[in-house]
Amino acid sequence: MQLTVATEYAVRCVLHLAGATAGAVVARREIAQARAIPAPFLAKLAQRLAHAGLIRIQAGARGGYALCQPASQITLLAVVEAADGELVLQPCAAKPQACPRSPACPAHRVWAKARRQLRATLAHVTFDQLAAQEKPPTRTRKSAWTS
Repeated sequence: MQLTVATEYAVRCVLHLAGATAGAVVARREIAQARAIPAPFLAKLAQRLAHAGLIRIQAGARGGYALCQPASQITLLAVVEAADGELVLQPCAAKPQACPRSPACPAHRVWAKARRQLRATLAHVTFDQLAAQEKPPTRTRKSAWTS
């Protein structure tokens, strides 16, 4: 299982906002450049994050993005699911009724347990914790920020 680039970029965006002054509106261009996110992709992701209630989008000359709530209340799980939808390892783990074999399938229980554990792990990590652990960006030839 691998998370998509949309999730990676969404995490970078929210992490950047978590490091800003509380309530500050940060220009899209600043985030895109600092976190090596293509600006058009960032605009699409911002819509998803805003729809999930994680960020607000301010239009205009002084526009940009800001967190809707303190970074201490935004979990890694919330951002992952805002970017890519519900985290599912196997469809049967999220919706057992979708598979008639779920009650008898020994693998179903393993998938369901792994999904619960992964979701719990991501739900316990907040963006204030991540921001506190972040090291200064490393400049490389490929990007201005490496994960």
